[in-house]
Amino acid sequence: MWRLNKIHHKSRWHQHNIDELRLRRREQERALRQARRDRQLVSKRLLLYEEEEQTGVTMETASGEQDVVSLLLKLQRGGTEKEIHLKALSKVLRESSAQLSFIKQENSMHLLVGLLTGSDAQCRLLAVRCLHELSYSPNTSVASACMAATPYLLTFLSGPTTKFTETCLYTLGNLCPVSEAVKEKLLAQGIIPALASCMENQRHNLAVVEAIGFTLSQLLQATGAIQKIISMVMCSSLPTYLVSFLTPDSEFGLGAAIECAWCLHYLVCSSEDHQELLARGALLHCSAELVSLSGAVTQGHKEDGMELLVCPLLRIVGNLLPSCLVEDLDKNTVFTLLVDALCVFLQAYLSSSPSLARETAWVLNNLTAHSTECCSAVVTLNLVSPLIQLLPVSHGINTMVLRILANIVSKKKELCVQLVQLGLLSALCSTLKMADQEMVTLSLDVLYMLLLTSPQVKEEFLREGGASILEIIQYNDEGEIRRKASYLVDQLLLTQQQHTV
Repeated sequence: MWRLNKIHHKSRWHQHNIDELRLRRREQERALRQARRDRQLVSKRLLLYEEEEQTGVTMETASGEQDVVSLLLKLQRGGTEKEIHLKALSKVLRESSAQLSFIKQENSMHLLVGLLTGSDAQCRLLAVRCLHELSYSPNTSVASACMAATPYLLTFLSGPTTKFTETCLYTLGNLCPVSEAVKEKLLAQGIIPALASCMENQRHNLAVVEAIGFTLSQLLQATGAIQKIISMVMCSSLPTYLVSFLTPDSEFGLGAAIECAWCLHYLVCSSEDHQELLARGALLHCSAELVSLSGAVTQGHKEDGMELLVCPLLRIVGNLLPSCLVEDLDKNTVFTLLVDALCVFLQAYLSSSPSLARETAWVLNNLTAHSTECCSAVVTLNLVSPLIQLLPVSHGINTMVLRILANIVSKKKELCVQLVQLGLLSALCSTLKMADQEMVTLSLDVLYMLLLTSPQVKEEFLREGGASILEIIQYNDEGEIRRKASYLVDQLLLTQQQHTV
């Protein structure tokens, strides 16, 4: 972060005030990161099968025409129509009442597991579909009943067909958030090594990779993820594969990349030590992918759902930047390109998704706070004027933009004259009049650093009518704001006196 130098003057900014400002900012950013994590709610997923896609049958239209008890009796008798009965059972089990009825029947789950582990491939697929329907239930007792089948589901992740493996994975993913006991059991049964092995074996099958990403993300969002799951995942090959699948496939689409990006995001924000992820190239790959996606946005190819990929990539980069060496940021050109990419996203999502635009500004703030080269890039790429135009915008975007400009002023004082020529002083005269106290405070801090750079800047500010604005601010309700305004007024008066002499 940029910081103010100590000034030896009776009305100076005191060092403890600067430290308090930095501490308050760190606390605010920590709260924002926690809020971002808390808003990622665990969700279950229900697969739609091919025959349903063709006929238009959905979860809502599947009716319980066949009674669960009678279907179980027919399945127990066996016979040539076993597949028909299983298919009917899978549709009936979409109804909550049927699910509860099923788990209450004696040996019902034992029968289903028997069919799952039998020699008939089609019956095995239909049996796992029944389990999948049960796993989607909001009733924890129904989902918990499926735990009898989880050892077999984990074993079958090396299944013969994509659809079978996918269904096993999404069923496991639906079971992960049921309860702490379920998660503990899945971990004890080896779900992390099983997912890593499946990822390695099926890395060329993006449908399966997406399903693995979904299941892993369900685990990583668990309450106890930090203590138990994160270390297990980091010790496996999963992070390397997650990084490698961040680039969307032109034919398959964004699905696998989105799931892998969210998994990486949960890994990053659940751990304080990011060196392992940096070593595996997470920051470089995510930054490069954001640059690539911004190119598509610039060309007008803003694919549906792209923001679901942009969002976790931004969060990964924003959280990893503080752990990256400054030298690494300054010497790698991808971060200079990232500056331009972030400004593209900022403009693209400003109206359609203000929260995402704010996160984009947050990443740019972190980038310019750590890299002098990136500060220079904002100016050389002609991005200052578009940023200044965002200062009247709300949603917290303007405060982030002001911090970005403060970073540039702090790190590259030789650029201050250019910033003034581009209209920063005029913009500060407007932001100083805002009702938002944070904007006024930040504006005073930026103004303070600008006025230090040269007498010409002070004279320009006086021509802009800045002295009268500061005099009004001296009557602000906030004591710290009054003190800062008073100090700047003193400095401007001193400049005027020197100029007169």
